[in-house]
Amino acid sequence: MTTSSTDRDVRSSEPLDAVPVRHPGRWVAVAVLAVLAAMFVHTVLTNDNFRWNVVGSYLFSGPVLNGLGNTLVLTVISMVIGIVGGILLAVMRLSPNPILSSVAALYIWVFRGTPLIAQLLFWNFLSALYPRLALGIPFGPEWISFDTNLLINQFAACLLGLGLNEAAYMAEIVRGGIQSVDHGQTEAAGALGMSRAQTLRRIVLPQAMRVIIPPTGNETISMLKTTSLVVVIGYFELLTSVQRIYSVNFQTIPLLIVAAAWYLALTSVLSIGQGFVERRFGRGLQTGPAGPRLFPRLTRTTRNEERTA
Repeated sequence: MTTSSTDRDVRSSEPLDAVPVRHPGRWVAVAVLAVLAAMFVHTVLTNDNFRWNVVGSYLFSGPVLNGLGNTLVLTVISMVIGIVGGILLAVMRLSPNPILSSVAALYIWVFRGTPLIAQLLFWNFLSALYPRLALGIPFGPEWISFDTNLLINQFAACLLGLGLNEAAYMAEIVRGGIQSVDHGQTEAAGALGMSRAQTLRRIVLPQAMRVIIPPTGNETISMLKTTSLVVVIGYFELLTSVQRIYSVNFQTIPLLIVAAAWYLALTSVLSIGQGFVERRFGRGLQTGPAGPRLFPRLTRTTRNEERTA
């Protein structure tokens, strides 16, 4: 029997009864992870060496909260220095002026190529190179001078080390965001008579923020934890505070759990804030719970439309 073309067209237009693909490996993985999670919870709750009573007694103690406050201050100010410096360096790096571009490239090379701990130590001991810092006419008389040890104390050394180092990384993030914007929009803005500064502020940066925000959020979370490195110059922050406590009472693990709990709480808050900011600048994209989808999931309506087409 010969099948006519009309019968084939009617049969092809009927919806297909799709059978979902089985994934037995997923259930095995879920079972293994569930067993491991149960084992972890059991050992945490039953192991007396964790000493949760000590953790609870020091979680909101005065020294720990003072160290936490210093950590937050360092994080906020260092990120402000890093973001502002990163934007300036990125603009210089993309400048057609070869001198500005070379200076920015040299700065990024130096600060990304040396360890942060070495930079913190350098700023803390800057007085070994320059006992006094002065303002005045180059190669001429000095108007005013300062004792370097008084001008760059531990707090200033922490901000210089963290902020200037972060500026080098933020410069590459901002540069990548600016270059992600179509160059034709810059040319169109120039044709409308807008200056380079106006084009950058009104056209380029608002569109580049969608690319800049996610890595900037990651850098902020990283900065929160990186502040613990200032212990090398003796500045008092969260990790330093718990170290001073357990050096006296020898409750090392409980005090480290206290510091880890505060770091986890703060990074969780920052992650939530990052999500809100990403959704604010990611409007117009097809988004899901985890952000923009590179391969959007097809709905039943979309499948039917594709079959009809």
